[in-house]
Amino acid sequence: MSIEAGHRDPLALAGLLQLVSPALPIGAFAWSQGLESAFELGWVNDEESLEAWVQGVLDDGLTHCDLPVLARVMRAWEGGDAAALTYWNDWLQANRETRELLEEERRLGAALVRLLGNLELLPAAPGPPETPGYVVMFGLAAWRRGITEREALLGFAWAWLENQLAVACKALPLGQTAAQRIIERMRPALARAVEAASRLPDDELGPALPGLALASALHETQYSRLFRS
Repeated sequence: MSIEAGHRDPLALAGLLQLVSPALPIGAFAWSQGLESAFELGWVNDEESLEAWVQGVLDDGLTHCDLPVLARVMRAWEGGDAAALTYWNDWLQANRETRELLEEERRLGAALVRLLGNLELLPAAPGPPETPGYVVMFGLAAWRRGITEREALLGFAWAWLENQLAVACKALPLGQTAAQRIIERMRPALARAVEAASRLPDDELGPALPGLALASALHETQYSRLFRS
């Protein structure tokens, strides 16, 4: 199945909306990616600091890690390249800097394997790599639904941003309107991130998020918490 715009399944948009919906039963709502610890530490405490945090993670994390890897695994699924799927799956998990971040990647990946199996969307060959991560399985779902590469990257970034703001609305005195203001201001940044990620060569990939890694590591022993990371 080609993912080029001219050969797109007419239901591809509905498939993308399904894939990025908070109602997708994979448990993404349970993870904060270190953000809850940033609240506890006082690094993020209002609308302005929250926007700065998510903008930084987008620029130095997703743009140089998750998004370009997602593009590569979508091409690997389309080309039946099992070796590339295994390589990028292992590479991405090696770049998850804490136990919680790695556990999130693996647990969401396993949940997507189960869901796609129940929807009869798992291919006969190549199958998922051993211990498949979330990004690899998101790429499979996007490819199977006929979603274009850039739309898949934008949808992935959008789902990540919505999840981060949902975390903030639960754990901070932050209203839904404030969250929508952040979304409105960051919409162009999501598009720029997709464009930048699409141009990066392999040797320029890799996150640079020491603050997030520290927050995630500290979260593992945080006394009181709502989220698993």
